[in-house]
Amino acid sequence: MGDVVSSHLDESRREMITARTGHLMKEFSDVYEQQYAVALFNSVRYEIEGGGGTQAQLLHRKDPLAGRSIFSGSLFQYLEENRKWRNRFVSVPNSYTISLYENKTAHERGLHPKVTINCAGYKALTSMEEYLELINASLPGIKAKVGTHPFIKCASQFPLILWHPYARHHYFCVMTEKEQKKWHAVLQDCVRHSDNGLSEDCPVQMPAFTDAVRLHRQAKGHYGTWDMMCGQPPQILANLVMETLHPELRSVIGPRLKGKMQQKQRNWMLISDAVYRQVLAQTTGQYEALVEACEAQRVQLDARLRTDMDQIITSKEHVSSKIRAMVLPKAEQLLRNSVQPYISSILEALMEPTSRGFSEVRDVFFRELVEISKNSLNGGGKEKLGDHLERLSMLAFHPVKMQSCYEKVEQLNLEGLQQRFDVSNPSVFVSRAQILMREQMDNAVYTFEQLLNQSLEAQGGDDMCKNIQRCQDRVLKKYDYDSSTVRKKFFREALLQIIIPYMLQHLSPSCSPELPHFKELIFEDFSRFLLVENLFEEVVLQSVSKDIMMAVKEAAVQRRHNLYRDSIILTSSDPNLHLLGETPSVDWAAKFGGDEADGSVDVGGIEGGGSGKRRRQVVSMIQLDGVPLPFESCLEVPGVELIPEEDAEMFDVKEEDQGEDEEDADLPEVPKSPKSPDSVNEIRDLINPVLEVVIPVSEESQSDITNGTEPTTGTITMEDGVEEDVINVTTVVEDVPRKSLQGKSSPQTILQQLIGSKKQDADEEHQEETETAVHEDDSERIVEAAESGYESSPKPPLSTDSSPCGDNGFQSPTKEGLDEGEPQPIINKKDKIIDPGEVEVLLV
Repeated sequence: MGDVVSSHLDESRREMITARTGHLMKEFSDVYEQQYAVALFNSVRYEIEGGGGTQAQLLHRKDPLAGRSIFSGSLFQYLEENRKWRNRFVSVPNSYTISLYENKTAHERGLHPKVTINCAGYKALTSMEEYLELINASLPGIKAKVGTHPFIKCASQFPLILWHPYARHHYFCVMTEKEQKKWHAVLQDCVRHSDNGLSEDCPVQMPAFTDAVRLHRQAKGHYGTWDMMCGQPPQILANLVMETLHPELRSVIGPRLKGKMQQKQRNWMLISDAVYRQVLAQTTGQYEALVEACEAQRVQLDARLRTDMDQIITSKEHVSSKIRAMVLPKAEQLLRNSVQPYISSILEALMEPTSRGFSEVRDVFFRELVEISKNSLNGGGKEKLGDHLERLSMLAFHPVKMQSCYEKVEQLNLEGLQQRFDVSNPSVFVSRAQILMREQMDNAVYTFEQLLNQSLEAQGGDDMCKNIQRCQDRVLKKYDYDSSTVRKKFFREALLQIIIPYMLQHLSPSCSPELPHFKELIFEDFSRFLLVENLFEEVVLQSVSKDIMMAVKEAAVQRRHNLYRDSIILTSSDPNLHLLGETPSVDWAAKFGGDEADGSVDVGGIEGGGSGKRRRQVVSMIQLDGVPLPFESCLEVPGVELIPEEDAEMFDVKEEDQGEDEEDADLPEVPKSPKSPDSVNEIRDLINPVLEVVIPVSEESQSDITNGTEPTTGTITMEDGVEEDVINVTTVVEDVPRKSLQGKSSPQTILQQLIGSKKQDADEEHQEETETAVHEDDSERIVEAAESGYESSPKPPLSTDSSPCGDNGFQSPTKEGLDEGEPQPIINKKDKIIDPGEVEVLLV
């Protein structure tokens, strides 16, 4: 694999990649420095003037996952190095990075994971068909035919694949559908959280970064949403570089890739991953240096802003009025003809699935509270109640329980509007809505906990069910209000993200050439905080904001999808509720004297937990019914030896592949050669092969036969009449079951039997046998021994598990023609005749 990467990514090509990345980072840095000053101006102005907004009714906790881990368990991972499946222990901490360990012991001891996966930009897939569609699109002109197998053979029917357009793919599999669903929900949650890497806690850096990325792409002619705006800033910048670099390298390297289609796809994936890692390392270092340089100027810029804020605002309004006079007539005409007719349809497409998702959040929360109330009525006890409340505390971060909510929003479809408004993928809005749903669920849970705890402290633990019901009603009313507020804000932002790029794309050709003239109206001291490009976009935004606000307001007035009017103020609002938001989360397990919450895991020395510290886990471990999970690593997947490797397929030339690669079609088929013996004993067995015959012995004659080896100098007559010398005869008396060993179950069957009902053990009867080994010098001769010298004797069973040559690639003589030929007497020098029907002859 390394040879493939190094041969196509030589030193000159790597230098070209470094130069391209550096050039883009230089362009981005110039835009970022300008937008940093603008973002700082907006932040300071908001701080001074204050901003209006509806106050949330629900409480919000700052760090809900403190001391928690999301999930841990075992699954099988495909290793590219040796193309084998191995069992791995997987841990998902509260950072949502996937860590794979050799086994559970390595995780508990705090060792470094073998692999750490940041899921930003990935897609979690559960079918090979879906993966093949994405793989086939990676190399244009190289398409898989119908029924063609991928370059990876999944070891079970339940795969889990992490796909990325640039980085390396990761392959996993599990043994049951139940495991697959739970793991898929966990992986999707990791992707969802990692994609949301731009923190809102940085009011200057993040707006500056997002505006700089948007303006940089617009300068290249890319308007509209971008589905690779995911992850941390260095990852987004790497995606920005790969957006143009990746197709160029593919067009140059793709035609030079050798081998069959699957091999080309595999090699291109490795090359793309190497390029992405090189670009990511460079963008990480340069972005950190850029942020550090801008932060060093922040104090000076902040002081200037606070001194001249009034003058800067006055200058901005003056220049904006001039730009508005030029832009507004064109914007209104475009808005009237091409935008207004579609606002209502876009809004409806957004509202229906999003509102269903938020409604499902409410239902899931309500059902959990009903279960807690039932437990209280049935006298479950305080410890049981503490366990229920502890699980409720992490409900928003339980990917399996929240999956039904997320699936509602995934039905969002903008078909018919995507091409018109240049919306690349609705996944941008789906991910944002899912993040908001999770936040609202956690706010509702946290508010319920604080209200219930306050009620219990004031009234005691009497009539627990009534206290729960009272707090539940208050929280649900607050949730309905906040849900309406959050959704209306989401709809307005989504409409702006769809419409504004469309209007800018149509207005920029006629308006952009006129913008430099307005720079003369801005004082030089204020030029860092007032940019005509930003003022132009603000004018366009203001021109369409009125129509968007009216559309959302009309939907709220009609009470569509349970939206509240902006004029409604919650009458049952608690004026002192916000004071409870400063208190930490309630530890219900400790409050009610219960044991540690279920699903707690020993995190050892991993982040967030010291040595020996127990970290509570959000999602319970996956375990098959009645079967403990194998945590030891390097366990072979059942049936993996039946999966053909790619190397073997490379020499299997088929007619359907002849048109793809002429070189592969001319490759001769290489016959398989026998394997070499692995030990001295196997070499000796090859020199002196053993022929084994099993015969029954009656109980009366058993006492006359004993184990042992007797040297002899007798001869044996072969089928062709040639007499061969016999070295010795070995007699072995054993009890063997009558049941044939040919019915041994495969590992898959054993696993299915363990999962299903237990089978009744069959009664086994044993019979005695005598084994006599006859060694001869010539290894090329095979003695055929008769099973019985008398026609009336029953046919003895053949032994199937005593061949010493079964592992070295040679066929055991016991499998060749033991039923053929006539019985031959064995004669020693004392003229003693041994009946071949009563002995087992081993040729060694």
